[in-house]
Amino acid sequence: MDRFAAMQLFVRIVERRSFTAAANDMEIPRSTATKVIAEMEARLGVRLLQRTTRVVRPTLDGELFHQRCMRILDDVDDAEGSFRGVVPKGLLRVEVQGTLARHFLLPGLPAFFAQYPQIQLVMSESDRWVDLVEEGIDCVLRYGPLRDSELVARRVAMLERLTCATPEYLQRFGMPVQLDALHEHRMVGLRSITTGVVTPLEFQTAQGLRTFTPPSLLSVTGTESYLAGIRLGLGIAQVPRFHVAQDLQQGTLVEILRDTPPPSNPVSLLYSRARQLSPRLRVFLDWAAGEFAKHAGVAQPTG
Repeated sequence: MDRFAAMQLFVRIVERRSFTAAANDMEIPRSTATKVIAEMEARLGVRLLQRTTRVVRPTLDGELFHQRCMRILDDVDDAEGSFRGVVPKGLLRVEVQGTLARHFLLPGLPAFFAQYPQIQLVMSESDRWVDLVEEGIDCVLRYGPLRDSELVARRVAMLERLTCATPEYLQRFGMPVQLDALHEHRMVGLRSITTGVVTPLEFQTAQGLRTFTPPSLLSVTGTESYLAGIRLGLGIAQVPRFHVAQDLQQGTLVEILRDTPPPSNPVSLLYSRARQLSPRLRVFLDWAAGEFAKHAGVAQPTG
């Protein structure tokens, strides 16, 4: 194996944290991968990788060498791409929030594949926080404020939210006109998967953001269960408008407290800064941003 291919292998091992996974990605035997890295370490005179029974991690020297390899590989890729038309192709692994994907992305996939027939898309649904590099995922589609991470975040939309309840609930508990009336109400709780804390109701006022956490008979961690609880009349809730547009039109849900709406929430595509932006990922990011821009209730980010 030449030095360029060896660099590609080393970068893949660092990304996947596994000799076996990297060897499978590059379609070579694991024994070959082990031999190539051993020769590389002997040639450089340093230990690049720390091997344990469960995972492979770069040493301090390995981290530095990984960064240099990434720059070299990116430079070569850019140089070649400037002299030839790079056709986006290959396997693209994307992790999505299910309701977002079904509403905004899936309807446009036939046109995407017609334009890029050599891309194979693997789309997994999850709300969990994933390790893109270790799990071999190219990008993640997420809704809401982002936690701090080393990922690159591309904001593709802002989703308008509203506060709502069923007519039956409002007939029983009354229509809240002022925010302080919420103390007499209850909510459907949306509980964080990571912290277990129920997300409070948020309201934008002239004095700033106010939050309320009325008691809840039901609290859930999943979007579909959350929507079901709202439609069953189990309490007040706040959701993106696209989720309940049909319910509002049919009168099965009623928007309340319109003068103090909740703030909009971002939709973001996240990808690793450690991995070069492949042509297939680049076109997917641009296409996904365009799909969100087509829909009502979605505002394009301005910054």
